[in-house]
Amino acid sequence: MKKMLFTAGCAALLAGGPVLAANPVAGKEKSKTCAACHGPDGNSAAADFPRLAGQHYDYLVKALADYKAGERKNAIMAPQAASLSQRDIEDLAAFYSRQAGLSVKY
Repeated sequence: MKKMLFTAGCAALLAGGPVLAANPVAGKEKSKTCAACHGPDGNSAAADFPRLAGQHYDYLVKALADYKAGERKNAIMAPQAASLSQRDIEDLAAFYSRQAGLSVKY
């Protein structure tokens, strides 16, 4: 029984590996530039700028990496992402993925 619990615990830690390595506190500090368009917590009030709060960590990492690499095109985001390190991208994704997104009522 102990071996099964240990194995399950290790699997859970490995599944969340990238998120555990990223630093959401550092991401919050790094997000100050992003806040001008996306809002301080990632819930943009402007329709022209997507909400980042509550997005999946992996999606945010891929989107920022694609902007940086030029695989995703946007005149505003490309220069913003160009100077980000991989660590910056992971920290920002960790911060925004932990924020509460706005709920839509139907």
